[in-house]
Amino acid sequence: MSLSVAGAIRALRENSQRRSIRQFLAATSVVAVMSSLTVLASLRAKAETQAPAPGTNTTLGEAPAPAQPQSPNESQPSQPASQLPPISVTAPEVKRNSAPPSRSAGAGGARRRQQAARQVQPQAGPKPFMQTQDARTGTVGVYANSTSVATKTNTPLVNIPQSLSVLTREFITDQNFQNLTEITRYVPGVAVHQGEGNRDELVIRGVDSSANFFVNGFRDDVQYFRDFYNAQSVEVLKGPSTLTFGRGAGGGILNRTLKEANGITLYEASAQTGSWGDRRVTLDAGQAINENVAARVNVFYEGADGFRDFTHLERYGFNPTVTLKPDDDTKVKLSYEYFHDGRTADRGNPSQTPVGGATRFNPAAPFVPAGDYSTFFGSPSLNQAIATVQTGMAIVDHDFGNGLTMRNGTIIADYQKFYQNVYPGNGPLSGAVNVADTAFNLAAYQHTTNRNNVFNQTDFVYRTATGPALHTIGFGTEFGRQTGIDVRNTGIFPNGTNTIVANPFAPTYFGPVTFIHHFTATNADGVTAADGNSKYLLNIESAYARDTVEITRWVQLIGGARFDRFDNSALDMNTNITRGRVDDKVSPMAAVIVKPIETMSIYSMYSVSYLPASGDQFSALTPGTVILQPQEFEMEEVGLKWNLNPKLLFSSAVYNLKRTNQPLADPNNPGFFFPSGSSLTRGFETTLVGYMTPAWQSSLAYAYTDARITSATSPTIVPGNRVQLVPYNQFAWWNKYQINSVWAASLGIIYFSNSYASSDDTVRLPGFVRFDAGLFATIDEHWLAQLNIENIFNRGYWTSADANNNISPGQGRTVRLKATYRF
Repeated sequence: MSLSVAGAIRALRENSQRRSIRQFLAATSVVAVMSSLTVLASLRAKAETQAPAPGTNTTLGEAPAPAQPQSPNESQPSQPASQLPPISVTAPEVKRNSAPPSRSAGAGGARRRQQAARQVQPQAGPKPFMQTQDARTGTVGVYANSTSVATKTNTPLVNIPQSLSVLTREFITDQNFQNLTEITRYVPGVAVHQGEGNRDELVIRGVDSSANFFVNGFRDDVQYFRDFYNAQSVEVLKGPSTLTFGRGAGGGILNRTLKEANGITLYEASAQTGSWGDRRVTLDAGQAINENVAARVNVFYEGADGFRDFTHLERYGFNPTVTLKPDDDTKVKLSYEYFHDGRTADRGNPSQTPVGGATRFNPAAPFVPAGDYSTFFGSPSLNQAIATVQTGMAIVDHDFGNGLTMRNGTIIADYQKFYQNVYPGNGPLSGAVNVADTAFNLAAYQHTTNRNNVFNQTDFVYRTATGPALHTIGFGTEFGRQTGIDVRNTGIFPNGTNTIVANPFAPTYFGPVTFIHHFTATNADGVTAADGNSKYLLNIESAYARDTVEITRWVQLIGGARFDRFDNSALDMNTNITRGRVDDKVSPMAAVIVKPIETMSIYSMYSVSYLPASGDQFSALTPGTVILQPQEFEMEEVGLKWNLNPKLLFSSAVYNLKRTNQPLADPNNPGFFFPSGSSLTRGFETTLVGYMTPAWQSSLAYAYTDARITSATSPTIVPGNRVQLVPYNQFAWWNKYQINSVWAASLGIIYFSNSYASSDDTVRLPGFVRFDAGLFATIDEHWLAQLNIENIFNRGYWTSADANNNISPGQGRTVRLKATYRF
């Protein structure tokens, strides 16, 4: 169960050591594994020997429950091409007068009740264990009607005054992409950052972040690669989102909503093979144990080589979950996850220095040796990124009646993360290939970034009326504690230095590297620094309140604010000096929604977020950063959302996003900064998502993003420069057509215009167009097959970068074949 506030704080103090958390997670895993697998196996065996009579409910052995829309991974039969799948537009369950009367109650209600009384009503079927996630959010195929991500209460997308993209489970499955950042290429305003080849990292509306990732609304901010095997949906919320998610979140956030045990009988396994030696297997199994308990388990394994020479990956995960329903008003959800990802770290290719040197007016281009994008600029034996994540989660939902509901959740997570790289870097050209194409420099390092997270959230929603106005009031608290270590070591090559000269046409390094700590080096700007070695602690205390006031059926006013206390301390193990800083910030949000018709909203929104000077990862404090004020993100957005039909949503928005207080390095005082850097992003985004016809699903997205530096942040990053990795134009269109009851096909196109590898604008990444396709067969009620082809025309292109000489090429033509069996 979840912790009380006092108990949470006490537990945080008592369990701050990594050993305690690991013991907790290990104990949780044993209980969860044994209970879920044993019960599911016994119930499955019983179900096979005692098959229910036709027409009975396979979960409880009674009459069938009222029909609810289910996603394909919940054993829903394929829909005929001649009609749209059913959809449930979400409405809160009415319990003990839990909501005020609806404005839409018509005068004919009494007459309808009178007529209904004369009819013989059929006996209602048994109540289902709980609503499925798809039914709750009105999700069918690529379309989702509502989400609780933005407001912490299930809200139709048309009533959320902020740009939000929901990537449904079916959309993720149909695309069959193998990483989190690839799927976001179909989301407008989102670009992919390379993340040093060891983590997910996104640039949303011109703001780069490796920390604004969440799972079930909890912060999931350690740097690693995530997987989809247990994801029900992925939501991308654009713009400052501190009111809901806390610190940072200046450009936006990405949240994974995990699958839950919902009582639906589901046994599904898949096997996949494909290009680059890909092999992947998954299992999703669950059912109701009785009317009060349901269980589910998701498991996967994947191994593959990469399209780049000498690269590979191996990852696996295990996620049992149990839902307890002691009464109709209370649900308790328990979850444990063990996840491991090990792969070759790949920081890509260097740039090619042009004659006269690279400048804003004469930018360099990425270097491709002999046109071979698969050439690896690293060490096959030394380049690696390894992450092991264990997470325990407990969430309690309760309806008090009279309009008041509560959610209390706790997450305890242990992250073990290590990465090591040999990559283009150092030397006079910082790793770039020289003008004569005869040499470039290699550098090396290793980094350990282990962390323990504990968070407790309590959220209340109260629905009431004051006179003619209807209120949805949300308020709550969040308490968290994050502890960790951050240790970096420098690689020394056989020549006794931290760099070595290599041949750009034979760049793979097979020699030894010795990694040492406390190596002192001077960079090109004359700044001397040592390898980091920090032990840190962060305590978070937050409270928020929001009120959505429906003045009439045509007008809603929304206002809210969040208080965050960010108490960060770090022990510099190199000097044995402890530094600390406390920031107290209030982040406001306000919006107006006008609804000319029930299915359309026109909105205007203003919001502010803050990021402490210690940055996304807050792992160290220096004499320079400890004196800085937090960065500030301020956004105005105006938009329109319109359900053109019940399963087709059009949305568009224009916005200004201003970022200030970015640290500016002091060239005369190494390690110190001026808080004068700033940038401005102006943009337009539009999407059309859902069913164009009963047989045709579509996701159409376009974004124009002009993100520019407005004050200098270094001698080379000056006002007018474009922000790194942000293209002016981004277009994505994915389509799936149900040809008949057996066959379906999909086609997708992605376009990015040119961008720059860093904000000094001296290395330009050319724009690209990529086509993807899929073919789907529903063979019978048990078997499904799927063929996906990514980059059909095998075009060479550049997907991302981490500075000017770590540029990632896009993957060549890739084929994946998957078979799925539903028990």
